[in-house]
Amino acid sequence: MTELLQRQVKNRLLRRFPEDAFRRLAPLLEQVDLPVKRSLVRPRKPIEHVCFIESGLASMVAESADGKSVEIRHIGREGIAGYPVLLGVDRTPNKTFMQVPGHGFQVATEDFLPMLDHPEVRQLLLRYVHTCELQLAHSALAAAKFNVHQRLARWLLMCHDRIDGNHLPLTHEFLALMLGIRRAGVTNELHILEGMHAIKSTRGNVRILDRNKLLEIAGGCYGVPEQEYERLIEGLKPVHLAGLLNGRHPTIAR
Repeated sequence: MTELLQRQVKNRLLRRFPEDAFRRLAPLLEQVDLPVKRSLVRPRKPIEHVCFIESGLASMVAESADGKSVEIRHIGREGIAGYPVLLGVDRTPNKTFMQVPGHGFQVATEDFLPMLDHPEVRQLLLRYVHTCELQLAHSALAAAKFNVHQRLARWLLMCHDRIDGNHLPLTHEFLALMLGIRRAGVTNELHILEGMHAIKSTRGNVRILDRNKLLEIAGGCYGVPEQEYERLIEGLKPVHLAGLLNGRHPTIAR
């Protein structure tokens, strides 16, 4: 089997792993195809694998007791599906599945969790969980305080961040799930953005014409979680190892 080199991976978390930790993890990673609708996390079922997405887009969806559902966040090459295991839980009521096909690297949960003993890996992944919580918080903020076309602009920007190129293979069904509205309402919202010359929508595809225009439309409901990811993940500094030597909990260098 060809050795997996860290410089070859596209997942932004894997690229930030310390070199020694990546060398330990690499032999455990299995490359997997991720077709549309593939389940990555099943609701209320043990999370048996975590998956570092290399390409494509996964949706995390919350469902009510009577079957209503809404997308609460999505995961691309910036993240990891199955991340609730990082918090010491083995399952979640939410489900995660692929909305845009791609591929990734999966590893059995039982093999992955010992990686958290590495202080820099633990720091990296807990910072990632923080950015996930922040994205959820801003989804709630957007739903409560912003118009639907502004929320749509935000979701399209988030998809654009995670998918190569300007063509986003997004169905009306997916867009309705993202926005928590009926499919019939999606067409109207897309027409608003088309009228502003920000996008061009065709069946099963949204083409970004002017990202800056989308940023202008989204306004304050996009950007804060993204900036925090760049600060905490891309700007990651190593833990202060002196704390470990003295038997104390490691402190985060700032």
